[in-house]
Amino acid sequence: MEHIAEVLIELKPGLVDPEGKAIHRALNLLGYQNVKEVKSSKQLKIKLEVNNKEDAKKLVDEMCRRLLANPVIHNYTISIKEATI
Repeated sequence: MEHIAEVLIELKPGLVDPEGKAIHRALNLLGYQNVKEVKSSKQLKIKLEVNNKEDAKKLVDEMCRRLLANPVIHNYTISIKEATI
């Protein structure tokens, strides 16, 4: 059965986010003075052929720990749903 894993990867609290800071600065320069902070993140969608949601989550968690996220600087969340036609 096909499943879709959605992975959200974010910097851990307290770490400097250069991309978020650059976007914040640019928005302020464009006149958006009401923007007080921007934080960047990365979202991945991974289509898997696995038996169930639990297997999908285990597999994607392993992918995150081995390649997709750096556990020293990133937090990540995984959500799994069945692929629909």
